[in-house]
Amino acid sequence: MRQTRTFLSLLFYASCAIAGWSQQNAYFTNPVIHGDVPDPSILRIGETYYATGTSSEWAPHYPIFTSTDLVNWRQIGHIFDQKPDWTLSSFWAPEWFHHDGRTYVYYTARKRSDNISCIGVAVADSPTSKFKDYGPVVEFGKEAIDAFVLEDKGELYISWKAYGLDNRPIELLACQLSDDGLRLEGEPFHLLRDDDRVGMEGQHWFKHGDYYYLIYSEGGCCGPRSDYAVSVARSKNIDGPYEKYAGNPILHGSKEVLSIGHGTIATAPDGRMYYLCHAYLPGNGFYQGRQPFLQEIRMGDDGWPHFVTGEYAVRTQPVPFAETAQRPLADFYDDFSADRLRNDWSWNYTFADIQASVRNGRLTLAGMPKQGVSSGTALCLRPAAERYTFETAVVNQNDAWKGIALYGDARNLITLGCAGDRLMLKCLMDGKERMLADLPLPASPLYLRMEVEEGTCVSFAWSRDGECWSALSTDTLSADEARALVQWDRVSRPGLYHEGKTAAPAVYMYARLINH
Repeated sequence: MRQTRTFLSLLFYASCAIAGWSQQNAYFTNPVIHGDVPDPSILRIGETYYATGTSSEWAPHYPIFTSTDLVNWRQIGHIFDQKPDWTLSSFWAPEWFHHDGRTYVYYTARKRSDNISCIGVAVADSPTSKFKDYGPVVEFGKEAIDAFVLEDKGELYISWKAYGLDNRPIELLACQLSDDGLRLEGEPFHLLRDDDRVGMEGQHWFKHGDYYYLIYSEGGCCGPRSDYAVSVARSKNIDGPYEKYAGNPILHGSKEVLSIGHGTIATAPDGRMYYLCHAYLPGNGFYQGRQPFLQEIRMGDDGWPHFVTGEYAVRTQPVPFAETAQRPLADFYDDFSADRLRNDWSWNYTFADIQASVRNGRLTLAGMPKQGVSSGTALCLRPAAERYTFETAVVNQNDAWKGIALYGDARNLITLGCAGDRLMLKCLMDGKERMLADLPLPASPLYLRMEVEEGTCVSFAWSRDGECWSALSTDTLSADEARALVQWDRVSRPGLYHEGKTAAPAVYMYARLINH
C-alpha cells in the first residue's frame, strides 16, 4: 500500500511540476510571516491577500497582515484595538469570511461571565475597516473553538471543534447560519469524530466537484513535542457521512519542520489553492513560535487533495507568481516620531492595563498591574529570528523600574533597568524575584542592550553613549531558567519594561531590534 501510494504521489508531483513550471523558476523559504502567529487564516479580495492569526494573551487582538504575492507580508493593524466587552481572554483562531461585500471574522475567546471559550463574530466593511462586534454566535458545552464558515448554494454554515474538554472523542460539528451570518439556525450536526483520540481541530471546509472536503489538523498543537499533521476527509453530502482518506496524513513534519497544521486556503485568481498554516522550526528555531507557512495544494487524479511538494513539509517552495522575490527579514527601529504606537508592539493584557504614549520623539510607558499581580508592564515585539539584539535608551530618572526585559509573562521574566540611583538586573521565575546585579546608576540617558542567542540564551549590557558597552554577568542564570520563560502556547518576547507607580513612568528615546 505504501509503495503504491508513493508511486502515485510521484506521478502526481511530476505532473504538477510540468503544469506549474512557469511558477517554479523561483522559490521562497517558509515562514512567510516571521514570529509567533499561530492558527493563521487567509482571505483574498481582488488582488490583495489578508491574513490574521491567534494573539492569545497579547493585545491588541488579532494582527492583520496584507500581501499581493502571498510571499511578502506586512502588518497593517489589528482586528480589535480593545477587546469586546463580553470577552475575558484567550483570543484564538480567528477566521476570515467575506460575504455580500462585507468582511466577517469568527473568533474564539473566553466569556467574562463563566470563562468558557465560545465563538464570537465581528463585521466590517473591509478587512482594514473598524470591526463591529456582535458577541457570541456559537456557545456549546464546555468549549467551542476553531470556527470555519462555508457558503453552499446560497446558504451559510459554520463548523467548529467540540468536546475538547470532555472525556469523550473530539468532534467537528456544524450548523446552518442565518443569512446575515450572526446567529445559528436549526440544530448542530456531526461532521467528523476523533475515534482514535489523536486530536482533531483547525478545519478548512470546501466544496470541489461532487464532494465536500474537510482538511483538518490532528495531533498536538503546541510545545517542543507537538506533532501536528494535516489530514482530509470527504462526503457527497454536506452533513456527511465523511470518509477519511486512507493515506492520511497528507502533510506532516520533517527534519526541517517541527509540527505543521491548522490553516485555511486562499484561491488565486487562476484557481490555484494555497494553504496557510503554522509550524515550528526545529532546534533553536522553536523559540520563534508557531510561524505561518505557505504551501500549494492541488486536487489529484485520485479525487483527493495533495500538497505539491509532498507529504513531508519542506521550507523551500515554488513562488506562487512569476517574478516574485522574497524580501529579506527586516530589522525593527522606532524613533517614536509617529503620533501613535507602531503596529508591531504588543503587551500581555491579562496582567496589566498599559499606559503608553508617543510625543516629540519619546515614548512614555507605565502600567497598572491587575489585582494579585506584583510585577510590571512590558511593551514587547515578536522575535523573528533565534539570534537578535534589542536595545533602547532610558532618558528619565525616578523611583520606578525602567528598562528592558525578556518577557514570558508577569511571573516569568528577566529585566535590566534603573530605579532611583541604581542599575539592576533581576529575574522573576514563577513569581519569585532574584537580583542578579546591582550597581550605582552610571549615566542618564542610560543605554540598555539585550543579546539573545539560540532563542533563549540572553546577555545584557549598558552604555553611556550607545557606542561603548559594558556587559553584566548572568552566570547565575541557568539555561533552564531562561527556557522557563516560554509558555505552553507562546514564546518569550523582548520588550520595554516598567514597574512602579503610573505617576512615575519610563521615558524612552528609541527602540531597535536587529536580527542576526
